[in-house]
Amino acid sequence: MSDPVVIVGTGLAGYTVAREFRKLDKTTPLLIVSRDHGGFYSKPMLSNALAGNKTATTLVMKTAEKMAAELGATVRPHTEVLRIDTAARQIVLQAVPGADAGAAGVSVSVAGTPGAASPDQSTRETLTYRDLVLAPGADPIRLPLGGDAADEVMSVNDLEDYARFAERLVGAERVAILGAGLIGCEFANDLLARGIHPTVIDIAERPLSRLLPEAAGQRLRERLEAAGVAFRFGVAVQQISREGDHLALTLSDGSLLVADRVLSAIGLKPRTALAQAAGLAANRGIVTDRYLATSAAHVHAVGDAAEVDGHVLPYVMPLMQQGRALAATLAGTPTPVQYPAMPVVVKTPACPTVVCPPPPGAEGRWQVTASDDGCEARFSSAAGQLLGFALLGSATAQKQALAAQVPALIGA
Repeated sequence: MSDPVVIVGTGLAGYTVAREFRKLDKTTPLLIVSRDHGGFYSKPMLSNALAGNKTATTLVMKTAEKMAAELGATVRPHTEVLRIDTAARQIVLQAVPGADAGAAGVSVSVAGTPGAASPDQSTRETLTYRDLVLAPGADPIRLPLGGDAADEVMSVNDLEDYARFAERLVGAERVAILGAGLIGCEFANDLLARGIHPTVIDIAERPLSRLLPEAAGQRLRERLEAAGVAFRFGVAVQQISREGDHLALTLSDGSLLVADRVLSAIGLKPRTALAQAAGLAANRGIVTDRYLATSAAHVHAVGDAAEVDGHVLPYVMPLMQQGRALAATLAGTPTPVQYPAMPVVVKTPACPTVVCPPPPGAEGRWQVTASDDGCEARFSSAAGQLLGFALLGSATAQKQALAAQVPALIGA
C-alpha cells in the first residue's frame, strides 16, 4: 500500500480537495489533519449566522467521524503539524494540548493530557506522505491598539470564535466593528437581526472601498444606514479603554465612541509559518504555480493561505476551482487551475450586492447606472472589454449575464 496523501486543514479548501480526490481515487490512503474538531462547516456562513439564530453546534454539518466515513479517510482532529521534512517526505504530528470537544460539540478522543501546560513529546508522531496538501487558512490581522481594554477586541475566524462572540453578545446593545470591508459589512447587517446597533469604523471613505466604485459604495452605505447601521469613515481607532460596563474607543480625530463589544474585521493574513519553516517559498501566501505545486516536490497549497500564480483570493469560488484541479493532479492527471469570472456575493440583505472585481492593475474606468431599486457598475477597458462589475439591489439579477462576458482571470 502506498503512503497516504496528507491534507493539513479541514476548512472548505482542505475538505474540497479530499472530496474531489475521492471521486477520482477510491483506494489511495487519505489522512486529514486538523488543529480543531475536524467537523465540516462553511466558514462564510459565520458572518450571517446570527440572523438565523445559528449556534456553533448547529453550524457543523458533519462531524469528523462522519467525514472520515464518507471519504474513506483518517481524520485526525486536535492535531498539529510541527514540522515538514520535504526531502524525506515526512511530517511530525503533535496532539494539541488541552483539546476537547470545543464549541462545535464534536466528541473526539485525542492523544495527550487535557489541560497540559506544554506539549507532551511522547505524543509526537512522524508520518511519511506520498503527497502533502497544505490548507492551513489565514489568521485575522491584529491592530496595534492602546488602552487597558485592547484585549477586548474580538474576531470571528472559526467556530470557536463565533461561539465566544455570540455568547458575549448577550445583553449587548452596541457593537463597534473595525473595518468596512466585506466581512465588516456582513456582520453589521447580521447584528441588526439581534436588535444590536452596529457602528462600522474605517479609514477609507466608503464601504467595500477596494471592491466598489464610489457611487456603488455610496448606495451600499445608504441602504445599510437606512437599516440601522452607523458608519464612521476617515478615522481609525487608536485605543480602547474600559468605562464601567462599556468600552470607550478613542478615534484618530479625537472623538470617543462607546460600545459594549468590539469586533475586528480588517482582513486576514495567510498562515505561512509552517511552510516557510520547511523552506517553501512564500510571499503574500504560500507560493504555488497553476498546478498548486509549491517550491518543494510533492507539496501543494490551496485556500486562503495559497498565492496561486501571483493571486491570493480568499473567496469560495477560487478554492473550489483549486480543489477540483488539484484532485485531478493528485489522481494522476496533471491539471492546471483555471479561474473564470468569479462573482462574489456580499451577504447584506439590506442591500444585496454582487461584485466581480477587475484584475489588479487593470486599466479602464467604471460606468455606473443607478435606479431607485438598483445600481449597476461596469469596469471596462478603453477598447470596451468588460473586465469587472458590481451589482446592487435589483441589478444583481444581471450577475450571470455579465459574468459570461468577463474574461478569465487565469485561463486555459
